[in-house]
Amino acid sequence: QVQLVESGGGLVQPGGSLRLSCAASGGNFWLSRINRMGWYRQAPEKQRELVARITSDGSTNYADSVEDRFTISRDNAKNMVYLQMNSLKPEDTAVYYCKADLLSLGREYWGQGTQVTVSS
Repeated sequence: QVQLVESGGGLVQPGGSLRLSCAASGGNFWLSRINRMGWYRQAPEKQRELVARITSDGSTNYADSVEDRFTISRDNAKNMVYLQMNSLKPEDTAVYYCKADLLSLGREYWGQGTQVTVSS
């Protein structure tokens, strides 16, 4: 099994920056089979949506709304994934979740989420 723990959320003013971190833990059998990791977010009364994701070889894709403002990165050796968020807007306010995909096993794991609030 894989456990994911997010950190780095908080309150920030519009235009500010935050860096989210996600730590993956578990047995080597599971960790070695993580193909893709990503960040999703869910605002109040809205569906959870993809923010950004990254594959084990470093390929990335982003939601249009965060392109050029957010950067996802991954440290495979440390089983960490990061989301650098710049030029934050009030509409970025949401709970941000980390997700790991183990495609060969047909499994996915989610973290508990971290709150990001962008407000003056």
